[in-house]
Amino acid sequence: MNEHAIKDLLYKLADDQLILGHRNSEWTGFGPILEEDIAFSSMAQDKIGHSLAFYTLLQELGEADPDTVAFTRNANQFHNSQLVELPNGEYDFSLIRHFLYDNAEIIRFEMLSQSGYEPIAKVATKLKGEVKYHVLHANTWIKNLGSSTEEAILRLQSSLNEALPFALGMFEHSRYEQELVDAGIYGGEEAVKAEWLQRIQAVLEKTSLKLPDLETLTPKVGGRYGEHTEHLQPLLDEMSEVFKIDPTAEW
Repeated sequence: MNEHAIKDLLYKLADDQLILGHRNSEWTGFGPILEEDIAFSSMAQDKIGHSLAFYTLLQELGEADPDTVAFTRNANQFHNSQLVELPNGEYDFSLIRHFLYDNAEIIRFEMLSQSGYEPIAKVATKLKGEVKYHVLHANTWIKNLGSSTEEAILRLQSSLNEALPFALGMFEHSRYEQELVDAGIYGGEEAVKAEWLQRIQAVLEKTSLKLPDLETLTPKVGGRYGEHTEHLQPLLDEMSEVFKIDPTAEW
């Protein structure tokens, strides 16, 4: 199997988790209620832990150690989707992003737990239980708030309309897409996207929210190969500030 293809897959998995983990951590102390403050903080910790697991697999394939990979690259060297780097905005946007992202991520983890590349399969099998609870959290709140007050429904619908083109960018094809599928490493982004659409639609049908017509949307792609919004580099600068004071320090 082409090692570059496996690295490409691992980088997008790890970078998505790291960046969204950092964004989620920004809700610490600012959640709309204490329960959600704790929930987003806990999910942030999980996602950063997941990124470490995938960066560790990359190190085993010859890449630099996880801290170096996480804290010394510039924005154009990151492989995350643009969705995860967007500012948190108000709670309605963060909740919609959480719903769209984690419903895709659980499908990836389910798929990767059956991967023909054993190191990825072991990590995905170990971690998918945590992602399952992230999905449960997201779906519960979408069902509750998406069927509540007129203001809540309008705000969530607006955030859904805004986030969906970026969410579609999560399924940007790898340069090694067919190779990964043919080798049994990964089922591919089209398969993930098809299942994702079914799952999010099933949740939205239980609310007053409507999925926009996908034919009218242009997916925000490019993030998998270094094309990012203006929001990513400032996030990376903040995230790596302590590390760069003394990269050799041991904690």
